[in-house]
Amino acid sequence: MIKKTLSVLVLIVFTFASGQTELVFVFFKDKPNKAAFYANPLSELSQKSLDRRARYGIALNDQDAPLEQSYVQNIRNFGFTVTDYSKWMNGVAVNATPAQITTLQAQPYVQSVERFIKHPAGGGKTEIKKVNKFEEFNNTIGKTDFNYGAGLSQINQINLRPLHVAGYTGTGVTIAVIDTGFPTVNTGTAYARIRNNGQIKGGYNFISKNNDIYSTSLNNHGSYCLGVIAGYVQNQYVGSAPDADFYLYATEDAYNEIPEEMIYWTEAAEEADRKGVDVISTSLGYYDFDDSRYNLLYSDMNGTTSFIARAAQIASEKGIFVLAAAGNEAQKPWKYIITPADNEKVFTIGGVTSTGASSSFSSHGPNAAGVIKPDASARGTGTAMGYNNGATSGSGTSFATPLAAGGVACLIQAVPSKSLPVLKDLLREKASLYPNTTPQMGYGILNFNETLADAVLATAENNLKSKIKIYPNPVITDFSIETSEKIVSVEMYDVLGRKVQQLQNTKTNNIEKFGKGIYFVKIKTEKNEYIEKLIKQ
Repeated sequence: MIKKTLSVLVLIVFTFASGQTELVFVFFKDKPNKAAFYANPLSELSQKSLDRRARYGIALNDQDAPLEQSYVQNIRNFGFTVTDYSKWMNGVAVNATPAQITTLQAQPYVQSVERFIKHPAGGGKTEIKKVNKFEEFNNTIGKTDFNYGAGLSQINQINLRPLHVAGYTGTGVTIAVIDTGFPTVNTGTAYARIRNNGQIKGGYNFISKNNDIYSTSLNNHGSYCLGVIAGYVQNQYVGSAPDADFYLYATEDAYNEIPEEMIYWTEAAEEADRKGVDVISTSLGYYDFDDSRYNLLYSDMNGTTSFIARAAQIASEKGIFVLAAAGNEAQKPWKYIITPADNEKVFTIGGVTSTGASSSFSSHGPNAAGVIKPDASARGTGTAMGYNNGATSGSGTSFATPLAAGGVACLIQAVPSKSLPVLKDLLREKASLYPNTTPQMGYGILNFNETLADAVLATAENNLKSKIKIYPNPVITDFSIETSEKIVSVEMYDVLGRKVQQLQNTKTNNIEKFGKGIYFVKIKTEKNEYIEKLIKQ
């Protein structure tokens, strides 16, 4: 009788296991109608997207062609609900039983079926806890207004102010923010400037499959991240790229950690590519899930194992500068970076304090393949931002990332034809610790002005840096400009980017009456324009 009971139990368990579904991705073998796409690329990609590829010399390939819809319909005919797709990966996501997976693999148009469960013996289904996973982050948000000086200090820490003074504030550059959602962005005065100027170009909610990105049911983490880049509060805060354009994509459910979110992110990145986005800023990352069957190990953080890491690499290869947060896991058992920050072609951002030390929570690199991560760092502790109707602050690599992304947008505006791999190398080389690294800071704190100097002023084809020099620096009374070019104008700006005086169009100028401090001198010649930092003693 006992043996019979055990046999029945084993049978029940086996039947349950064989019938239990899991998330898989069905890869198709080909795109039989791709010729139609190549004949008319505008059927799938915007002109802005095609222009970006042309600027960087990136050819169209089969990844750019749309999915074969008859294949998708065939999957549906098996009774599957199909709501998520990827043309880059060439397939669809479904929940399937082991028996169904076998059936799918046998179809003549199916290349393979990939399981999102990487470690079947590593865990079982756990109780889903309806807890806001950004609650810890939300508790760091300040409740009082920040003054503009606090926002300025994080801009100065990454030496971005000279680019703003030179007029590089992100104009003409498009950033996709891929995050939780964007409540108050449609109503808050901190976002009024980008709304009124038509800088929000669109968005989509890939979680609910609708256009509602501003719903108050969505977590406001995305609103904070956008506020770091684009927030504008008179006399209190200005973002790192206040004149950039934006697409806002919701892919992260704050109350559930499910592997589908990595597919939502992929769909958002593909849509960003279609629209011609130049920069993706994402402060999301994954390694553990509500259903622990899907949990990843540190060994999976090699840049190629996770679905989202591979998608982020494709986005980078399409000419999009992808920045991702390293994660806030340093003081947790996990400790390390999370995906997609593990991908080699993603520019991973760590967090630092106002004094330049590593933020205590900033995740450790390198990735599991030994690639140095993070790539570089920006303010992650006490980061200032615009939010709703004012300015505030918060902590996390979530905020260091959009701060850096805004700087990248300004840099791309300044040198739009410079290849992204070259810009990434320069950003690393001009960071504060280069050629050394640390596990939490990578190559150190970003330095955008020095990067720009090397990207433009010190290039072989336009070696401007050697053509101009300001001395003495620091200066007490008079400073001189050494250049072989005819000077058209000389202007002085303070560290807030305000023009303080038009100087004489001569090689020597007296600033004895100026107060002590740091200034920027904008020098226009018949051939070029230069921005030089000047210290007045």
